[in-house]
Amino acid sequence: MASDLIYAFRIMRLPLLDAGGAAIGRIDDIVVVPGRSGEAPRVTGFVATSQRRRIFVNANRVSALDPEGARLRSWDVDLNPFKPRDAEHMLGRDIIDLRIAGEVVSDVALRPTVGERESGWEVAKVRLTRRGVLGRRATYRLVEWNDVGELFAAPTEMAAEAARLRDLHPSDVAGVVRALPLAQRQLLAKEMDDDRLADLLEELPESEQLALIANLDLDRLIDVLEEMEFDDLADLLAEMPAQQRSTVLDAMDDEDADVVRSLLSYAPGTAGALMTPEIIVMGPTATVAEALAQVRDPDWLVSIAVQVFVTQPPFKAPTGTYLGVVHLQRLLREPPSTELGRCISKEPTVTASLSDREVAEFLASYNLLAVGVCDEAGHLLGAITVDDVLDRMLPADWRQRRRQAATS
Repeated sequence: MASDLIYAFRIMRLPLLDAGGAAIGRIDDIVVVPGRSGEAPRVTGFVATSQRRRIFVNANRVSALDPEGARLRSWDVDLNPFKPRDAEHMLGRDIIDLRIAGEVVSDVALRPTVGERESGWEVAKVRLTRRGVLGRRATYRLVEWNDVGELFAAPTEMAAEAARLRDLHPSDVAGVVRALPLAQRQLLAKEMDDDRLADLLEELPESEQLALIANLDLDRLIDVLEEMEFDDLADLLAEMPAQQRSTVLDAMDDEDADVVRSLLSYAPGTAGALMTPEIIVMGPTATVAEALAQVRDPDWLVSIAVQVFVTQPPFKAPTGTYLGVVHLQRLLREPPSTELGRCISKEPTVTASLSDREVAEFLASYNLLAVGVCDEAGHLLGAITVDDVLDRMLPADWRQRRRQAATS
């Protein structure tokens, strides 16, 4: 119905509101991607300005669009800069004011989506305006989106598919990718952003990872691999043929390559092979405020950001002597000026030679989300998170069975 339509010009310049209704920025543009065959172009998100940064706000994070503004479902905002993709169209920048056979696109009407998706918006109609001549008034008409479908075309179908997958969780993206023939998977991989492809690889078994990246050139491959978590990267490289692994390591950043070689030196099925050296490590004289600033960094995994490991310098693995850990809850209870040395919990650690099962039993016994791994001298080498332990302990086909159950 026409009453359900909301126009792009009305949305652009609306305030961006947090979950409590406070203005935290403004909407600048609307990002849409081509639909699959016969489907309308879909809104994947909004370009907004917040704290003087141009950011992308995923459509799934917007609970309502109304004259008051675009209201977020939660309080947090991802301030990473917006990076447009080839198959994405920004309505204000790319569509509105385009000329089509003597008419100009003057607005685009969106409607709420219904059906499988919880909420969202899709393109419904396009408003075309014909300029008046010799003093005559301009005229306009509304047409269905598919009457001007060429406006929303993508360079290739795989580029469009990569853009459509932008707002899905990597685990769900893996489900879509695994349903494609191998040749299409590889084409899709070439269209995905480096960080997005890295996230996808971490959701696939190593054998499928190798097949997916088989046609990437070395430079692109290195860019993708360097976006992966070190423990997942080490697992993938362990499955590569020796010559390919050596070539990849030689092409990587020297410091990153040294970290991966260290992880590869541990026997499979041990704590050393499971751990990640990418953890938050600080000294005992660092303050709660400084620790919270580290924890707020959105690049940290949730399972890593719930605690700060405290050691003597150096603060990069292998660290100085391990002193203990400070959990996020404790950080939130203490005054910002409090030193971490006064908040430490002396939690036990594990050795790198411990088996996978023993690590799982350890985490369960102490109700931990992560456990530190120390050498014999008490230096912190890294940490093992509960999600990595679950991934290792579950049957190899658990992801595929879960997706089959979800679609049945």
